[in-house]
Amino acid sequence: MLIIGNGTVITHDPDHPLLEDGAIAVWDGVIQEIGPTHKLKQRYPQASFIEAKNKIVMPGMINSHMHFYSSFALGMDLKTSPPQNFTQILEKLWWRLDKVLQGEDIYYSTLVAAIEGIKNGTTTFLDHHAGPGAITGSLDQIARACNELGIRASLAYEVSDRDGEEAAQKGIEENIRFFDRCQGENNPLIASSFGLHASFTLSDSTLEKCREAAGDRSIGYHIHTAEGKADREASMEKHGMPVVKRLDKWGVWNDLSLAIHGVYIDEEEMDILQGRDTAVIHNPESNMGNAVGRAPVLRMLEKGLLVGMGTDGYTTDMFEGIKVANLLHKHGEGNPSAAWGEIQEMAFANNIEIVERQFRQKIGVIAPGNRADIIILDYKPRTPLTAENYYMHILMGISGRMVETVLVDGRVLLENRELVGLDEEKIFRRARERAQRVWKEI
Repeated sequence: MLIIGNGTVITHDPDHPLLEDGAIAVWDGVIQEIGPTHKLKQRYPQASFIEAKNKIVMPGMINSHMHFYSSFALGMDLKTSPPQNFTQILEKLWWRLDKVLQGEDIYYSTLVAAIEGIKNGTTTFLDHHAGPGAITGSLDQIARACNELGIRASLAYEVSDRDGEEAAQKGIEENIRFFDRCQGENNPLIASSFGLHASFTLSDSTLEKCREAAGDRSIGYHIHTAEGKADREASMEKHGMPVVKRLDKWGVWNDLSLAIHGVYIDEEEMDILQGRDTAVIHNPESNMGNAVGRAPVLRMLEKGLLVGMGTDGYTTDMFEGIKVANLLHKHGEGNPSAAWGEIQEMAFANNIEIVERQFRQKIGVIAPGNRADIIILDYKPRTPLTAENYYMHILMGISGRMVETVLVDGRVLLENRELVGLDEEKIFRRARERAQRVWKEI
């Protein structure tokens, strides 16, 4: 038994959102009880104790769209003229980087990205991998890193026609192989989706092969959806219909699927996604950095869509992403009162529902019976922190670098800002060596 006590507990439970001088009792990866610290210590006198006095205790953050493999792009010389639009970003950066990744590159790029995520309080990632130079077994390399760190992750390989028919077929096989592996192992920390790159790099023939390969498996698709104008324009020109409608024709949308970005979708497409109970994942910093536009997520929420939040690999700090989303939609709407409740809903309600679907477990709320994914932050509020205003403190006061302790499934991964049981310096040194190799190959 483990008790985390004496902290201010933000639960994300709408019925009991805040517990002052609170404690959480954890056993076998599950939250057993929450309540006043003195009562839980009396009830479980033999329990180990983690002191959280004058700290904030809350559920771990969730990143609903990540690219671990993007780690090695930081500081890389493109050796070409700067990209001027989204298609050029893909061609000049990402499609050159992913081609040269090998197994050890995949493993170390996952380790360093996930370590940074842990240190920023993120405990669950839904990752989307690309790497045509080393497709078979690539998801095993990512899972190996995730398992060693102890994080929760759902993995997918993005199938695409951009590297030819053989690579597309290998991508399909990798998704199915890894999904079947996950089903057989029943690892509570690792899940799987069927990855697809984007409509404009997928032929009808390949989409048909994906549908046939999936068969009657209960599997969702993880796909970039109308991220840039080029995706929508290509779909209209080649197929006579917009992206969401085209992908619906091939059975892509279901309640386990993730439509990533959705910047250029119309009202009819929103209705299709809402009717299929498909989640849309908003990535504000990525959309701004790639200059693709502002996704109409406020309208999607009005229409009842399940909209979550990710980072698209742009950052590992979901606290930062929340701040940026808040500013982006206020600026875009020209209204300082816009997007207060909606960003909170995406990050702390919808993301929770999305990962519960992926892992078929109760995650993201501090409540009895839920998995113990918990973070402790050294945040000293300069004004009162209450059940009514705690989100304002998350939005305006808390940052990822305030995270001191991280638990996933009741296991301590980070303690006093130090990784437990792993040599971080050695990992990052090797990652730099692998990144140097990758840069030379590009």
